[in-house]
Amino acid sequence: MQVILLERVEKLGQMGDEVRVKDGFARNFLLPKKKALRATKANREYFLTQKVQLEAHNLERKKDAEAIAKKLDGKSFILIRQAGDRGQLYGSVSPRDVATVVEAGGFKIDRNQVHISQAIKAIGLFTIPVVLHPEVRINVTVNVARSEDEAERQARGEDVLAERTEQEEAVAAAEEMFEEGAAPKAEGDASEEEPAEA
Repeated sequence: MQVILLERVEKLGQMGDEVRVKDGFARNFLLPKKKALRATKANREYFLTQKVQLEAHNLERKKDAEAIAKKLDGKSFILIRQAGDRGQLYGSVSPRDVATVVEAGGFKIDRNQVHISQAIKAIGLFTIPVVLHPEVRINVTVNVARSEDEAERQARGEDVLAERTEQEEAVAAAEEMFEEGAAPKAEGDASEEEPAEA
């Protein structure tokens, strides 16, 4: 389907460009979100009459996005999640989760503006791109942890998982010592009982 773009669309083109896209992409995304019009004679004429207003509106949105970007770029947000001993999350972090935690931090963004390329399924620090406007892209850091204390240690650069495995090794070593210590007592008890029977 041939469409006229009403705003810059990543990997497609700039405002006013006439591009060919797959029918489903046009019908399900570009047309309902008012990012494009079908490339008909009537729509071309309509676009030419509205071009100045569309450019002014786009410029205004871009300025607003740049103002938010200056405040938001590079910020870090803590996201508390339940996870196993090895740091694997019970579930994953979605764009909605990131948008919610950023909103709680005082910035209004939509989940569609958060672009997570790979599912976050473990604790750690993750840099996530946020597209505030088709021409304004920034990065925020999401600190996924099991507790506030763990999040602070991760932010300082500590490896919280290595510490856990050291603790697990210490517990395992203690259990082995306990089992070794328990075994001789059982033998000692048996040897004491034998003379009593004789």
